[in-house]
Amino acid sequence: MPLLHFHLIKGSRTPAETKTLLDTAHAAMLEAFKVPERDRYQLVSEHDAAHMIIEDTGLDIPRTDKVVLLQVVSRPRSKEQIALFYRLLAEKLEQACGLAPSDLMVSIIQNADEHWSFGLGRAQFLTGEL
Repeated sequence: MPLLHFHLIKGSRTPAETKTLLDTAHAAMLEAFKVPERDRYQLVSEHDAAHMIIEDTGLDIPRTDKVVLLQVVSRPRSKEQIALFYRLLAEKLEQACGLAPSDLMVSIIQNADEHWSFGLGRAQFLTGEL
């Protein structure tokens, strides 16, 4: 936990490129949020280009067909951790994947411990298992 959901344009990456994207994002999350190595929950959704409109809120940020919209669901993190995650993610994805920082958009949704069950019908943060 956190849960990372990547939205990509269909056909814009090979399976190997997608795996590198996921591995690199996981490395940035580990460093910024200090979570355990096996705390890895990632989804990829691919969309037709016409079904994914990612503009720039008037900031003049250019986008290409390599754009990544990343939704992160997480327990609360400090502003410093979040800013570090944004920076590390952009740097690492540019280095490992050639993803321009202008093609990365991230939204973090915070929730509480009671909103997570990792299986077995239990809320492990509440039971003390985690």
